[in-house]
Amino acid sequence: MISEPTLVACRISEIAEVSVHFLPVSNYNLQHPFLVDNPWVITQNHGDHALKAFVARRGQITVIRSDFMPTGPLTWQEGKTQVAGVGLHMIQGGSGDPVLVLHGEMGQTVPLRYAESLAQDFTVHMPAHPGFGVTKRLDWIMTVRDLASWYLRVIDELELGRVNLLGFSLGGWLAAEMACQSPQTFRKMALVAPTGIKPPTGEILDMFLITAREYFEENFVDFDSTPEYSTAYPAEPTPEQVELWECSREEAARLTWRPYMYHAALPHLLGRLKDLPTLLVWGEQDGVIPVSAGEAYRQAIQGARLEIMPDCGHHPEMEKTDEFVRLVREFFA
Repeated sequence: MISEPTLVACRISEIAEVSVHFLPVSNYNLQHPFLVDNPWVITQNHGDHALKAFVARRGQITVIRSDFMPTGPLTWQEGKTQVAGVGLHMIQGGSGDPVLVLHGEMGQTVPLRYAESLAQDFTVHMPAHPGFGVTKRLDWIMTVRDLASWYLRVIDELELGRVNLLGFSLGGWLAAEMACQSPQTFRKMALVAPTGIKPPTGEILDMFLITAREYFEENFVDFDSTPEYSTAYPAEPTPEQVELWECSREEAARLTWRPYMYHAALPHLLGRLKDLPTLLVWGEQDGVIPVSAGEAYRQAIQGARLEIMPDCGHHPEMEKTDEFVRLVREFFA
């Protein structure tokens, strides 16, 4: 966020110190009355602050930014698309370059604040994996690598073009397997605490030794102080939500039971990704996947960048939403 109370605006030879205020312009609509009356609009990117536009008027500068400005409610489209042999359940919204979001081992959630923020700059596609509660299981998919091959067909049939990949936990492993098989399909890849590699030190938490609720709680440093915890994992879930969680656990077990949550060959296969920009995001206090696995991923993918967030567990997108969105937005830009 911009902490300075003033910015300096330059117009030809005139230099004036001006105050800053914010204008809620949905998707930078240049037909907004404020902008129609204003002859000076400069669109640009400005380093870490990701400024989208300056509008100078009457001694002020208006900064239009998508990462914290109100832009009005985003309309998400949700439904099933017949693709690659199954009715794929998909949530999508936003506009811009496509981002394919791959959920973790406990199934698809409603779009959270990180997704709402990213959808201001990107078209966000959030499918539900086959067998994880809302998309029918495909019996021939027996491993995460099988699922990765199927998703590559999905991308082709949906004609998404070169996409940005964003994968969480098991979805991060899935993203890595997809990229290994077809690195040219992807523009950039961001993996958030992915499974898939055996941690050099520590162990991956065994989700099948505890209840779903206990597993959710282990995912967070402090779930009580995480505002969206109750949105994603309500204390009094509907029967449909409980069924989704149990279907997800069952399918995760089918795909990842032996060896548990990793593929021994993956570190060697990741060598193909030397030309794919890759961001790794980890919570420093991740109680599910030790940070040592993040370092193993970084070493396996040439040029990969590892960002470790302090005071954060397995869900940076919920525990440190603003920082997470800033990282991912700037990386995909």
